[in-house]
Amino acid sequence: MRRALLAGALVAVTLAGCSALPEPVPSFPAAPERPVVDPVQVYADERLSTMTLDEKIASMLMVHVPGLDPYAIGDAVGAYGLGGVILMGDNIPDPASTLADWAPVIEHESGLPALIATDQEGGVVRRIRPDDGPSAEELRYEDPAAARTAFADRAALLASDGVTVNFGIVADVTGDPDSFIFDRSMGSTPQDAAARVSEAVAGELGTVYSTLKHFPGHGVAPGDSHSSIPSTGMSLDDWRAGHEQPFVAGIDAGAEFVMFGHLQFDAVDPVPATLSPLWHQVLRGELGFEGIAITDDMNMLENSGRQEYADPVANAVLAVVAGNTMLLYVQGVDVPSVVAGIHAAVDAGTISEKAIDDAARRLLVLRRSLSDETGRFVHCFDDCQAVIE
Repeated sequence: MRRALLAGALVAVTLAGCSALPEPVPSFPAAPERPVVDPVQVYADERLSTMTLDEKIASMLMVHVPGLDPYAIGDAVGAYGLGGVILMGDNIPDPASTLADWAPVIEHESGLPALIATDQEGGVVRRIRPDDGPSAEELRYEDPAAARTAFADRAALLASDGVTVNFGIVADVTGDPDSFIFDRSMGSTPQDAAARVSEAVAGELGTVYSTLKHFPGHGVAPGDSHSSIPSTGMSLDDWRAGHEQPFVAGIDAGAEFVMFGHLQFDAVDPVPATLSPLWHQVLRGELGFEGIAITDDMNMLENSGRQEYADPVANAVLAVVAGNTMLLYVQGVDVPSVVAGIHAAVDAGTISEKAIDDAARRLLVLRRSLSDETGRFVHCFDDCQAVIE
């Protein structure tokens, strides 16, 4: 009986299904994918929106503060709002490992640490010891893989001492033993140098920020840029055919900084590359570099003996007009005067405020990335600051 009832029910359902079609299921458009939000980028945008023009400009400066007092260095960072400091020989304590304790003081703000840089090429240019790894002069005769090992060890040493930027990878090419840069170059040919530069960047990647120097290439311009402005008649096409290769290799490997040399390519632009908008366009447009373009020591321009570069404030304005993200001062600088001079150039329309914003934002992203913090930026205006105080 139960089987008969079940059979009858199945027949009824079947017939009912034949007599009426099911209601169509409504279709809805697929939900749009949510954009991925990068908290570092959000922080940079929010922080930038609260900064004054002078604060943005000051963040574009990296200076040397003499001496062995980390609090004096940190106070300078805080007082002026500097984007970074460079440690020279007079800043290195004994033992150098003490620098690790200095870093939080020098960085000044944990959520937005100032960059701490030094020149650690190895060999004749090394600020922190012990660093007995092979120098560029030795690496030029070894397998390119040796450069990766040397700079990985070098980066680990710097990071353990609190240094975050190494101005250490020389991408200049020369086979002339009499050249000023020969002992610091990793190759006598563009191909040899490029292979070693690429490996050196790979060795530093993820440990410290890497720097390629001295763009567009000191090897082709005889002389010492510390006391002159070396020049060459090399054309842009000839440069592209050779001396650009180590810089391309280093950029492709992930270098975060490119340092401009005070080098003059007369057939390209009759001013030092540091002050040349054309050379910055080559770096950004042709080579695709999106990182930090930093000058070599700006004081070197004043030391060149060229009267047109005797004014440090005028030089700073020209460097920003050219497209530098950051200006480096090793031998001393009047920070308020430089900031005021660049500010005046913005007011006069010589420099666009957008250019300042772009540079300041690049640096905010880089510095925030060092902090490992991901929270939003919360700005305390005067009313809440009064409550805190």
